[in-house]
Amino acid sequence: MSFFKHWFGGGRTLSYEQAKELASHHDASVRAELAGRDDLKPEILYFLAEDASVEVRRKVAANTASPAQANLLLAGDGDDAVRAGLAAKIAGLAPGLTAHEQDRLRRMTFEAIEMLTRDQIPRVRQLLSEALKDLVDAPPEVIRRLARDAELVVAGPVLQYSPVLTDDDLIEIISTRPIAGALSAISRRSAVNTRVADAIAATDDVDAIAVLLGNQSAQIREETLDRLVDRASDIEAWHKPLVQRPQLPGRAAGKLARFIAADLLQTLAKRHDLDPEAAEAVARVVRKRFDEMDAPAGPAKAEAKRAADEAAALMRARAMHSANQLDETAVDTALSSGDHAFVVSALSLLSGLPMESVNKVVATQSPKGTVAVCWKSGLSPTLAVHLQTRMLHLPLSRVLNPRGGDFPLRDDEMEWQLEFFGA
Repeated sequence: MSFFKHWFGGGRTLSYEQAKELASHHDASVRAELAGRDDLKPEILYFLAEDASVEVRRKVAANTASPAQANLLLAGDGDDAVRAGLAAKIAGLAPGLTAHEQDRLRRMTFEAIEMLTRDQIPRVRQLLSEALKDLVDAPPEVIRRLARDAELVVAGPVLQYSPVLTDDDLIEIISTRPIAGALSAISRRSAVNTRVADAIAATDDVDAIAVLLGNQSAQIREETLDRLVDRASDIEAWHKPLVQRPQLPGRAAGKLARFIAADLLQTLAKRHDLDPEAAEAVARVVRKRFDEMDAPAGPAKAEAKRAADEAAALMRARAMHSANQLDETAVDTALSSGDHAFVVSALSLLSGLPMESVNKVVATQSPKGTVAVCWKSGLSPTLAVHLQTRMLHLPLSRVLNPRGGDFPLRDDEMEWQLEFFGA
């Protein structure tokens, strides 16, 4: 301990002769301590890179002051940990390097990196890949080699993140039937353009296509999306991401409505980007599916039918609302025919209130809440009475009737009701 304090304590500066002497010390721990210093001459560190002690070589490999010659030597070291430590460090030296770099030292660094990309231990290559994945000026040759690695832990990071890979690089990789998981990694990229999306969509990789569809920033052409919908009926993993695509053509939505589950029908019905014609077409498909369903055989099937009915009602209401046909007459007609799902959808659309809030008012049979929703929807006090008697089935003693032809509550009271129900 006194020896270490004497030579290495207090940030002591070593002379060249002192460092040279310590580099040949019989105790490996002394040489290892020396190898971790960043104030040594390059030739000392190069000398230590050939040390018989693995711990000394590990310290040299991790030392940012080690010269390029030492890095190149250690890239072929027989110890896995030495090469792993070198990989973690040397990636920071990679930006801007090319295979044709003229500078001798930088060329050596590039050669060391290339050696590490061919290392037999996946962990070494993985460390290099993770360190280089985000660098804009990482060596293209190195990135391309890592992207084609046989191990996903190595190829995955650069396939998903590296800005160095061009669209042509990605399409070539896709066309060569890469390792399992590679296409999914490409599908997760923050920017997937139509060419790359088309190439992935043309494969048989179900998981990668599901990831692609779920990537909201992926640019997928309408024709490509349409073909995927045609293939999707038996591939449940695609249903949800298809329904949630940021831009869903009306034709694709109509096809999806024929086979997706009831809960996804509700999600489809809540989309705001379908034009009235497409919304009505989807609603017709949903109604047809609802009519063709067998009689309920338990709570699960009953819930599915209810969900399908609500989805169809919302689509019809949305189509009428877009065409400026959703008015008091339409609501009163639906109310008279017992189409309560349509009434709830209409009230939500006319008032701008969440469907959940309207449903809560109905479920709790709140006369005040019903009056407030009707007022917010721009409907008459008379219709508020009809809602209380025909949909809530309240006894006349609980019904709130108009006062002097106006709503029976003050505006602030109705606002409070809406806040209470979470509107």
